[in-house]
Amino acid sequence: MPASNLGGAGADSPERVKAAESGDPLRGVKPAAATSAPFAPGAVVAGATEPAQPGPAHVEAPVAYDAILLAGFGGPEGQDDVIPFLRNVTRGRGIPDERLEEVAHHYRHFGGVSPINEHNRELKAALEAELARRGIDLPVVWGNRNWDPYLNDAVREAHEHGWTKLIAIATSAYSSYSSCRQYREDFADALEDTGLGGVVQIDKVRQFFDHPGFVAPFVEGVRDAIAKLEAEHAGLNRTTEVEVLFATHSIPTTDAAKSGPAERGFGEGGAYAAQHTAVAEVVMREAGAGDVPWQLVYQSRSGPPTQPWLEPDVNDAIAELPAAGRKAVVIVPLGFVSDHMEVMWDLDEEAMETAEEHGLAAVRVPTPGVHPAYVSGLVDLVLERVDGTPAAERPHATDLGPWYDVCRPGCCENVRLGFKPALAGIAP
Repeated sequence: MPASNLGGAGADSPERVKAAESGDPLRGVKPAAATSAPFAPGAVVAGATEPAQPGPAHVEAPVAYDAILLAGFGGPEGQDDVIPFLRNVTRGRGIPDERLEEVAHHYRHFGGVSPINEHNRELKAALEAELARRGIDLPVVWGNRNWDPYLNDAVREAHEHGWTKLIAIATSAYSSYSSCRQYREDFADALEDTGLGGVVQIDKVRQFFDHPGFVAPFVEGVRDAIAKLEAEHAGLNRTTEVEVLFATHSIPTTDAAKSGPAERGFGEGGAYAAQHTAVAEVVMREAGAGDVPWQLVYQSRSGPPTQPWLEPDVNDAIAELPAAGRKAVVIVPLGFVSDHMEVMWDLDEEAMETAEEHGLAAVRVPTPGVHPAYVSGLVDLVLERVDGTPAAERPHATDLGPWYDVCRPGCCENVRLGFKPALAGIAP
């Protein structure tokens, strides 16, 4: 039961949990029917800047943003933080501490520290350096969904500086409830919790799964990994003895089916599976590895065994490779932007151990992290909105993009709890 999906759908705002524990009377839990941010006359998108308020799929009018809001998942930074952090992630789901300890040992193995906060500090610094290099005067504020610094802290910081038009970058590239809509719900919560609805406006860059800046590090990684295996294992036949496994976080099949707009007709796996598959195809082609077998696999599932989740599991897939004549495997963390706990534990520990048990040589490809192409690409995504770049001129590596600036009605529904108020999208 991995940390990042323990909370699943509908975990309460960690900042409101923090407020309740501290006795802060200003941050109460909102009524279910409340609106997170007011609508301007004629607007259909709450809390948005003026060009996004009517709800266009792509905003093609310039916006003079004041700052960038970097939104992360958050993670513990010491042994004493682990269980409180996991309580935040799972708030509202009634998961006892005994079950949380099943995941806590992953963090405790690394001293109780998730690398995700440090990675986001590095990403923030890299973004600031790239903005400065280009002469772009946009400050970056950083807030997390589940640990200090919280999104509420970031929104308050922006407001204290007089920055009221924010463009958000969520550190998640694909479309699903937990990887997109939940961030948008937390933005709405942040405006309500801080009392800044109607004062601070928050837009969000499009999901960037197929932006060339995100794809390029994986292309480089796959090319290097295959070359490494061939160099270290003389006579290795890449077309019959090597397989590439593209790994991403598993989600319930019911949630997957609701990912992306229903009218796109993505089928059982929804936009989530379709986006990963399309990107994997691009990576293999651009890495010059079109002759190497590959498949999309999943990791880090949680929830009861009776609930169907996307499969196959990465470890099950690895176990089957020798029977297919494979002698080596390349593991690509395609669903992740940095080497956080699930990459370090589920892939670097468990998946590599499985490969060793089955006599397979294995290489794990790096995540984008602060790769120059990725950082530059994130700045490009911001500039799309600053400049109002027409959709036809926006780079995208697959036929699925460019993805939407304003999420469509009903996109990425929380199947268990339904729809909560969210920013950067049209209400269902």
